[in-house]
Amino acid sequence: MNLYAKLQQRAADKRPVRVGLIGAGKFGSMYLAQIPRTPGVHLVGIADLSPDGARSNLARVGWKAEQSQARSAEEAIRTGTTWITEDWKALVTQPQIDIIVECTGNPVAAVDHILEAFSHGKHVVNVTVEADAFCGPILARLATRAGVVYSLAFGDQPALICDLVDWARTCGFPVVAAGRGHKWLPHFCESTPDTVWGNYGLTPEQATRGGLNPKMFNSFLDGSKPSIESTAVANATGLTVPSNGLLYPPASVEDIPFVTRPRSEGGVLERKGMVEVISSLEADGRKIPYDIRMGVWVTVEAETEYIKNCFEEYNAHTDPTGRYFTLYKRWHLIGLEVGVSVASVAVRNEPTGVATCWNADVVATAKRDLAPGEMLDGEGGFTVWGKLLPAATSMKMGGLPLGLAHNVKVLRPVQKGQSLCWDDVAMDTGSRAWQLRKEMETLFPS
Repeated sequence: MNLYAKLQQRAADKRPVRVGLIGAGKFGSMYLAQIPRTPGVHLVGIADLSPDGARSNLARVGWKAEQSQARSAEEAIRTGTTWITEDWKALVTQPQIDIIVECTGNPVAAVDHILEAFSHGKHVVNVTVEADAFCGPILARLATRAGVVYSLAFGDQPALICDLVDWARTCGFPVVAAGRGHKWLPHFCESTPDTVWGNYGLTPEQATRGGLNPKMFNSFLDGSKPSIESTAVANATGLTVPSNGLLYPPASVEDIPFVTRPRSEGGVLERKGMVEVISSLEADGRKIPYDIRMGVWVTVEAETEYIKNCFEEYNAHTDPTGRYFTLYKRWHLIGLEVGVSVASVAVRNEPTGVATCWNADVVATAKRDLAPGEMLDGEGGFTVWGKLLPAATSMKMGGLPLGLAHNVKVLRPVQKGQSLCWDDVAMDTGSRAWQLRKEMETLFPS
């Protein structure tokens, strides 16, 4: 682990990693808070639809006003300051920028930003995992074709899970299961931005103080984000997914290796080698002590008696048989950790998670009965939530990806709990995002 030393060397050589950030919301702001404390990195520019909002967030995280007064990318590079603009294309086309951090949370716009970055020879750290969920495999292929690196963002749970899976396999362990935690009860899939804070566990005052977006946070609560992130992990690691959506088994950290075993051995998995999400609530709503709600985990198996004995000798965290061991990180720090991706991409030319196959998909599923003429409002909204399904199942049914289910008109009645198909809606077939998804469906037959 020598990323920090390599960044220090970049600083000493006066050859910083030059970064452009698109989107200075909550996630972006957390990364902004860390940049002045990271050697060898220069944030050349920020592109945001609200430059004044970006400046307010810079002040919120502790930047001095003079640090962001550059009037152009060229001036920013010359003076070591930061340029703020509404024009994302001007940022992406700047020749001296090395890496674009896509942080808008808008999957359709993110595809445009990412493709444009590729075409101008820029590496991309993609925070907008919603875009990766419906077209990550083809984005990865296009990045390779362009000679650049495309990466999931460290700090977000998918990249952290990929890191744990990579650790396990590099050590020689077979991965039985991997995933994240979540606060989950079945009725949360019906949650809307109007009901999110009470169920999430924050007061409206706390949400306002943090500048938190209720629709975005509702996408976590209603199961959309866990499905999206599990999709990214499955497609990056080759792990498979449950046949009819995440199970959310309740478990304390202590019980994860007990629960994440195959059903034939007393666990919940259909088979070994799957993604899953652990709930921090019992089925009756009671909070589980020492939960994994904000963390990530991987369960591996001792394939020999010797390895099993080693687990026992070193007090490893196993199930009662001693064969299944879970390694975990109980917390993740979101945008505060993105610098790991930026450094890995810049100095090692390595992603911190990238799609290698198409195993999983997230299909828009009705929160209530939907009538013809209604408009879908996408992830975290009032109309649909995202259900994790095998890619083969989604392809067979013609499933509508959640990332493309925003501002789309419903054409025929859809019952509550029903997953939507392409034929249920009137799609805008002119977007690059739609075109890329359809191209992926031909290139990656399930």
